[in-house]
Amino acid sequence: MHLYTNFFGLKIPSYGLCIAAGLVLANIVAVIIIKRNKLDFNDFIILEAYCLLGAFTGAKALYLIVSREYIDWSRISDFNYFNELILGGFVFYGGFIGGFLFAYIAGIAHKIAAGTYIRKLIFLIPFMHAFGRIGCFMAGCCYGIPYHGVGAVVFPEGSYAPAGVELFPIQLVEAAALMIIALIIFTVQIRTDLNCTIEMYLFLYGVVRFFLEFLRYDSLRGHLSELSTSQWISILMIVSAIISYKIQFSSKAVRAEN
Repeated sequence: MHLYTNFFGLKIPSYGLCIAAGLVLANIVAVIIIKRNKLDFNDFIILEAYCLLGAFTGAKALYLIVSREYIDWSRISDFNYFNELILGGFVFYGGFIGGFLFAYIAGIAHKIAAGTYIRKLIFLIPFMHAFGRIGCFMAGCCYGIPYHGVGAVVFPEGSYAPAGVELFPIQLVEAAALMIIALIIFTVQIRTDLNCTIEMYLFLYGVVRFFLEFLRYDSLRGHLSELSTSQWISILMIVSAIISYKIQFSSKAVRAEN
């Protein structure tokens, strides 16, 4: 793992590079899907702009909430400290919630069928997220529990993870799981008439994230009772997916009877 990647003499943070790579590749795939489904590319651009703004806002807001005990609020007026606080530290679930919310706001404000775009493209969320987790591995953040078995990793000095300690490669495991989720949803989308891709994502990632949280060792995640903030959100996602699917199934059954 390397904190920085040398690119023609430039030192680029590996985490940011992975995020950028995931975003670029996802957009290429999105264009193909949009053309295939005869959707409006301009509407997609509007939704994506709102989504990115919401994702950044939500990810930072949830980070500030879960790490509030570690923030020196007396220095919040210090520009350098404030700038460092804003630029560093994000929580995926906050970004997911913020991006989702802003996408629907964009749909209402610009009269776009946001739900259609989300259902067609939601498999790209775990796809991009997988690149983000690889970036986490490169930077050493979101690290796993002490572990001495097969696949154990040791992070160097300067990374976010404890240096010189064998840890479980949780970031790479989650990245692999995310790619599998993306592939499952994409396959279901192109081979069936099921209209439940959002529910599939909420359920599958909710389950995966809930159990993987037990293998996380970084402390800046927030806890309520015995579960982490992300585990509570995972539970809400799973329940929401089940309820939404049952509502859809009931509606189809009623229409079929009529």
